[in-house]
Amino acid sequence: MNRSLVVIFAAVCLDAIGIGLIFPILPRLLVDVTHTADVAPFIGILAALYATMQFVFAPVLGSLSDTLGRRPVLLISLGGAAINYLVMAVAPQLWMIVLGRAIAGLTSANVSVASAYLTDVSTSDQRARRFGLLNATFGAGFIIGPVLGGLLGDIGLRLPFIAAAVLTAGNFLLALVILPESRVPTRQTLSIATLNPLSPLRWLLSMKTLLPIILVFFVLAGGGEAYGICWALWGSDTFAWNGVWIGLSLGAFGICQTLVQAFLPGPAARRLGERGAVLLGICCSATALLIMAFASRSWVVFAVMPFFALGGIGVPALQALATRRVEEGRQGQFQGVLASIVSLASIVAPLGFSTFYVAVQSSWPGAIWLLVAAVNLAAVPLVLLGTRTGERRPEGD
Repeated sequence: MNRSLVVIFAAVCLDAIGIGLIFPILPRLLVDVTHTADVAPFIGILAALYATMQFVFAPVLGSLSDTLGRRPVLLISLGGAAINYLVMAVAPQLWMIVLGRAIAGLTSANVSVASAYLTDVSTSDQRARRFGLLNATFGAGFIIGPVLGGLLGDIGLRLPFIAAAVLTAGNFLLALVILPESRVPTRQTLSIATLNPLSPLRWLLSMKTLLPIILVFFVLAGGGEAYGICWALWGSDTFAWNGVWIGLSLGAFGICQTLVQAFLPGPAARRLGERGAVLLGICCSATALLIMAFASRSWVVFAVMPFFALGGIGVPALQALATRRVEEGRQGQFQGVLASIVSLASIVAPLGFSTFYVAVQSSWPGAIWLLVAAVNLAAVPLVLLGTRTGERRPEGD
């Protein structure tokens, strides 16, 4: 693996650790600055604000990375994240935290620019494997981050935010000193259209053959929101899990998911083709969700987890397939639009899943996973429609 790939993967891992560090102690920070115990609405507002800013500005940053190059936009993104963590580390009032999250959402282009960078430096046959490694690296960071954040939070409430700022600053320096540019910046003058958040979305709507694939990303990202919203509630309601068991279950799934993403997307795409890998991933997820819906013993959840994690082989293959439909000069714009679509799902889906869970909570909490399985399976006809032409089996790695 060459130096640039090592830097990109390290940057994504450090970014995920920095994000995960704050999860365990964000509620306590909000209690500290709002002086109220009911902070759930504030957490929801911050999450929605971040996703909204990302939805609006990710396509803009993606377009800028096509014009200015990947490296400067990645540096801007990392700088914005570091500022956000510093603000949260010292913020005495709620409005400062809100401002910090808005800045972080505005500059949140790390993964999309990293994906565009990988596209630049990879052949089409290497992309499924490398996107899988990118997702695995991000997942590994999310396993490490919350554990480290919980430990540091017991020492000092603001310490995880300071640690996240330091990690992100280190990430920034790593990219500044070592990371080479992956594409020659265009000599075009920046126009107002480039900075218009709706311009990349209009471009996407003009790509008729790409729309079904984009809708698959939206559907799968929306279904993925259910885990963050309902997993802890379902574990407590169904199995009387305490915090330790909820953490263990999430950690076990994270490990399985990381291993799958690291080692299987490339071989799956080679053997099944990218479309086959996507369909297999959806079917594995849906089957595991059906088992979980009817599970009455907690061991069943842990037993099905490796099979559940196999659902992760589909997204890297889908990313690789989609990049072949986009010209090289628009890869950054495409990855930005993709991040924007995922953010839109993060805004819309939590409301629907939380409402449904409240409706079934007292009678059958596991019914939530039937709904998620149905959402995942709704992506199957879109996959078939979007891959009728142009899909092929990769022959190398």
